[in-house]
Formats: sequence, structure tokens, C-alpha cells
Amino acid sequence: MSESSGSIISNLVWRFAERCGAQGVSFLVSVVLARILAPEVYGTIALVTVFTAILQVFVDSGLGNALIQKKDADDLDYSSVFWGNMFLCICLYIALFFFAPKIADFYNDISLIPVIRVMGLTLIISGLKNMQQAYVSKKMIFKKFFFATLGGTFAAAFVGIGLALRGFGVWALVAQNLVNKLIDTCVLWLIVGWHPRFMFSFKRLKGLVAYGWKILVSSLLDTVYNNIRQLVIGRVYTSTDLAYYNKGKQMPNLVVTNINTSIDSVLFPVMSKAQESREEVKNLARKSIRLSSYIMCPIMVGLAVCAEPLVRVLLTDKWVPCVWYLRIFCFSYVWYPVHTANLNAIKAVGRSDIFLKLEVAKKVIGLLVLALVMNKGTKMIAGSLLLTSVVSSIINAFPNKKLINYGYQEQIRDILPATLLAVIMGVIVWSVTRLPIADYIKLIIMVPFGAFIYFAGSKLLKLEEFESVVRIVKRYIKR
Repeated sequence: MSESSGSIISNLVWRFAERCGAQGVSFLVSVVLARILAPEVYGTIALVTVFTAILQVFVDSGLGNALIQKKDADDLDYSSVFWGNMFLCICLYIALFFFAPKIADFYNDISLIPVIRVMGLTLIISGLKNMQQAYVSKKMIFKKFFFATLGGTFAAAFVGIGLALRGFGVWALVAQNLVNKLIDTCVLWLIVGWHPRFMFSFKRLKGLVAYGWKILVSSLLDTVYNNIRQLVIGRVYTSTDLAYYNKGKQMPNLVVTNINTSIDSVLFPVMSKAQESREEVKNLARKSIRLSSYIMCPIMVGLAVCAEPLVRVLLTDKWVPCVWYLRIFCFSYVWYPVHTANLNAIKAVGRSDIFLKLEVAKKVIGLLVLALVMNKGTKMIAGSLLLTSVVSSIINAFPNKKLINYGYQEQIRDILPATLLAVIMGVIVWSVTRLPIADYIKLIIMVPFGAFIYFAGSKLLKLEEFESVVRIVKRYIKR
């Protein structure tokens, strides 16, 4: 391998620590804010973020991945992408600014206009940050992300809670979002060794676009698809329904973001460097699927089982309607390790054309399913995610049978031990929810009991991933 095993693990640990730290703080802040603010406030923000999330895809334009994948990327490549990206970000913000009234009309809520225009500033901030992120990923110096992300998260926490306590409502959430991205970007500019130079090459940019545009379209399809349920719920139903849907997504998404983003950001650069050895790419994909499934499956199953008492204790009874959505997202996200490893392998070997075709196929199927259930209630809209997640995992794995000789059946065999063990744990722990005791006592019993069952089962079955996790933990305790 081009990268030593120790280097990969070190970067993975730093990336995971950064994600856990940032998302952990963000989650605690969201708990505090959810107790202060009404569900409708979260629904309003969710309506706006549908559009900002879609435009955010253009900020990267797939060129960040193109720079990582290109073996001999230099300052001219980075600078050309930076200046082109900034021009695009400014154009996107201007378009969003002037289209804000149209978006507000779509939702029949003119109060959204100033919120859209202020939230849209995150596009320009992200443009300033984008190449710094690509540089850190390319050079495998993920320690930089740790300090930048935590700096932004803590600053945003103080601002968000402070404004919420003073009665600023939706603007507390807007300010929290802006401050987070602004501080994060400023810290990266201070501590990362690369800064743009006054140079530009259309030829270099064109070469990167040749690879990156397919990733852009794929990401755009994925983002539109992932947000279209929010768009439908916000338009057909109410902002309160949307708030419950998004809040149910938040907790499982917290775990997935920590694990999946950590593995994704480290795995893709490593795979790209090993792209000439398909056997090595397969080994990396296999290790990724097995390890991430081993970590993610018990957390998702455990979270689904503990959902109702957890929501009552953390968010109060007013958020109990989000429990259904929380469980659906948990079982949908169980498949994410398969998605991530397969797609990274396809990108790493330079087949962005296949990547794009897969996204088109998955989204067509997903939209057809959504069209069938969109008028059957928000629970059915959420429930359709489980079906499409399983189908998408099969589609993502299909090309890798040929590309790296790692088919779907072999992948299922790799994740089966951890998945079955997690299900057994969940069934046993579920019995605690039937006891006539307070919710917080249930949680105190369920969490350690579930962890004990899972780790004892792992030890008994001698799962390789359990030993790997133990070795990693011991190594960093010694340090």
C-alpha cells in the first residue's frame, strides 16, 4: 500500500474524533434548542435548507473529488478550481437572492424571504472553504479538520442558544448555521498550508471538469432525491410534520455522519492511491464494509429500540411523533457502509461514468416509489426509504463484481455476523421497554445491557472486527 496501515488508522481516528466532537456538541445544542423552540421553527428552517442543500452541491462541482483523484495535482490545479468555484458561488447566491420570493410563494409563506437570503450566504462561505477541504483530504492531514470543525461548532453553540433564550426563534438557528461555517472556514485558512494564488488555467480546469462533472451530476441527483421528501412534506403537509420528520432523521444521521463521513473521507484518497491494484482496492472496500457495519449496526438497532424513551427524556413529550421516523431512518442507514465502500471503489478506479449511471438508476426507482406513496401520509413517505435503501445497495454493488471482483453476495456474507448479532441484541433489549419504570431508568439499563450483549457475543464468536476495534483502542490509550 502507498499509505501505511498506521497512517490510515491515524487519519481515520482524527477524522472520527472530529466528527464525534462536532456532531456530539451539535446534538447537545439541538437538544437544548428543541426544548426551547417550537417544532414549527424547525419546520421553517427545513423548508429553506431543501434549496440551500441542493445549491451546495454546485459549490464543490465534483472538482474536489477530481483533485483528490488526480495523482499530480499542483498549485495551478488548486488555484484554478478555487477561482472558478468562487465565481460560481457568487452567481448562485445572487440567483437565490432574487428567487427567494418565488420559493416563499411555493410554500405560501412570505416570511421565508429574509431567511432564505441570509441562509444563502453559506454558499459563499463554503466556496472559500472547499479547496482547503480538498487539500487536507489529498494530503491526508485530517488532524486539521478536528480543530477547525470544533472551533466552529462551539462558537455556533453559544450563539444559537443565546439567541434562542432571547426569543429570536428561527433566527437563532440561522445564526447558528452561519457562525459554524464561518469560524470553521477561518480556522482552516489559518492552519492549512495552502492558499490560492493569482493564477488560472482553463485547460487544467477543463481536464478536472471532465472527471468531476459526472460526480457533480451524481451528487446533485443524490441531494435532490434525499431532499425531495422534505420538499413534498413541506408543500403537501405542514411545517410541523416536516419538523417531526427531520427531528427523527437527526439522531441516526448523527451516527451515520460520524462513522460514514470519517470512513468515506479517508477511504477515497487511500483507494485512489491504490487504484492500479484492483485486488488492493477490493481489500480496502471489504475491510471498510466489515468494520463500519460492525460499528454501525448495533448503534442503529439499539437507537431504534430505545427511540421512544430516549425522545421523551431528551426532547420532551412534544417530540414523541418523531419516533416513527427515527426508527425508519435507523433501519435505512444500516445499509450505508455498503453504499459508501462500493461507491468509493468505483470513484477510485476512475469510473465516474458508472457512478453517474448508478445514481440515475437509483433515483428513477426512488422517485417512482415516492410518487406512489406521496399522498398516503408522511409515515408512508418515510417508510419508502427502507425499501429504496435496500434496492440502492444492490445497485451500488453490481459493478464491483466486475471491477474489483467483490459482488453483493460476498458483501452480505461479510456483514451478516455483525447484523445478526445486532438484531439478537435488539430483541433482548426491547424487553426492557415493557417494564413499568421511568424512561430514564429504562435507558440506564438498556444501553449498557445492549453493549454487554453485543461485545460478549463478538468475543464468543471471535469476530475479527471486534479484535480490530480492541487493538485500535489499546493503541491510542497507550499514546
